Amino acid sequence: MKIIDKEDLDSFVADMIEKGEKEVVGVQEKGHKYAFQELKRAEDLRLDYDVTMLPPKKYFMPQREDLLEYEKDEDLSLEGVNEVVPRIIIGIHPYDLIAIEQMDRVFSDTYEDEHYLKKRKESVLIGVNMQEVSEWSFAASMGTATTDYGYDLMLTDLGDRYAIEIGSSKGSDLLERYCVDLKEAKSEDIESVEREKEKIKESFEKEFEFSPESLPWLMEQGYEKKEFWEEHAEDCYSCGSCNLVCPTCYCFDVQDISDLSLGGGKRTRKWDGCLLESFAVVASGENFREERSERYRHRYMRKGKYLYDMFGDIACVGCGRCSSHCVPDIADPTVVFNELMEEVR
Repeated sequence: MKIIDKEDLDSFVADMIEKGEKEVVGVQEKGHKYAFQELKRAEDLRLDYDVTMLPPKKYFMPQREDLLEYEKDEDLSLEGVNEVVPRIIIGIHPYDLIAIEQMDRVFSDTYEDEHYLKKRKESVLIGVNMQEVSEWSFAASMGTATTDYGYDLMLTDLGDRYAIEIGSSKGSDLLERYCVDLKEAKSEDIESVEREKEKIKESFEKEFEFSPESLPWLMEQGYEKKEFWEEHAEDCYSCGSCNLVCPTCYCFDVQDISDLSLGGGKRTRKWDGCLLESFAVVASGENFREERSERYRHRYMRKGKYLYDMFGDIACVGCGRCSSHCVPDIADPTVVFNELMEEVR
């Protein structure tokens, strides 16, 4: 662990921006909200935010990206496309770091997705322990309010300075290249960081009334509770907002788009979500989840059981984005899961 004064951290960020060896991304204000965006000035960086509108996964799995381009000739030439921009991403909260770890497993499993993995390889992740907690978040219940892994560097605000935990050679190389005034952490600094982490865990108002380890069992028991799912899905607009802001959702649609001349085109993929009505429609026109309540249930099954069965992960990190973006306010996992537990007990 290292210690850096706050003004020196500003210089560290400014130097990275000025050198331009990698694109520098950080959390910035967007009206009354926050978003990850390219940093042009170090003073625009906000490390005291509560939650961003979209998770940083958008840099590894863009909302829309081209996969290949093709041209119609005698041999039908195909050319793969993968726009990889080396990036330093600053200010990632622990729950988003854990979500990225889950995404890494998903895109490495069975078929290695080079479009995702190359972007991940060329990125440096600088985390920050929360200073403000979103009113919608329940990360403490999910064990994601703090983390000991998944970052290259991790910052903790200690008043007039930051503690920097080094998580990888990428992180130590970055400090060596751009930081000139680092101090070794003393035992009292290490203790201060641990106290800050404990304070963070106690700052959450929303919580589960049971251990999240019980979620796979709960979802299995609650799957056939048809009236429960119909009642909770009654006001759902099927807009998919909860899917599209989720840091662990990775579904996408692939489309081939031809030029007007029909002489070529490209293949693209874009984010998709299981709450959207067309998500489970197949070529014959059949919709395997035509009912709104079935789509609503599927989303919670995916969070609490399906991904757990595949990878051993609960696919919810408690960020609260789904709740805050839901217009009819029916997407809060703490409400749904707590009420379902009462139903099945």
